[in-house]
Amino acid sequence: MLRPTLGDFSSIVCFKSAIVGMEDALGEKATAIALISAGRSRGKHLAKELGLTPSSFSLDDVTSKVGFALGKDGTRLCIINRIEAQEDVIKVYTSETLCSAGEALGSNRKCTYTLGAVWGVLEQAVGKRLLGKHVESVLRGGEYDVFEFTPLN
Repeated sequence: MLRPTLGDFSSIVCFKSAIVGMEDALGEKATAIALISAGRSRGKHLAKELGLTPSSFSLDDVTSKVGFALGKDGTRLCIINRIEAQEDVIKVYTSETLCSAGEALGSNRKCTYTLGAVWGVLEQAVGKRLLGKHVESVLRGGEYDVFEFTPLN
């Protein structure tokens, strides 16, 4: 436990307030770059902690281990509903993401930190540099927040 009285968790309200404050100070694009980068770093460390390597890579293994670590029994960043691969494209279907929590329907908010965390895990697990995008949002009519990853050549 990191804090003896308050425990390891903080509120979404505080984290989202930090994001909005960063956007006010740095602008939306610079904040998105910083949060995605921070998430990728977290994701790479998490993948190492979970023993996810290219030699052990399977989508089922990643879904199970990362889903547990980031879900309701872990840090509660998001729920990993499923991960699918079709040729060179990996799609990750998430819900209850930190980034979408409390946002109004129709909001243009994109998942940045959450996208980055999943991105970092996948890069470490597959052993390749990937390009990640937030392609579908629960805020704009999607059933999930969907992240799409393709290899960088």
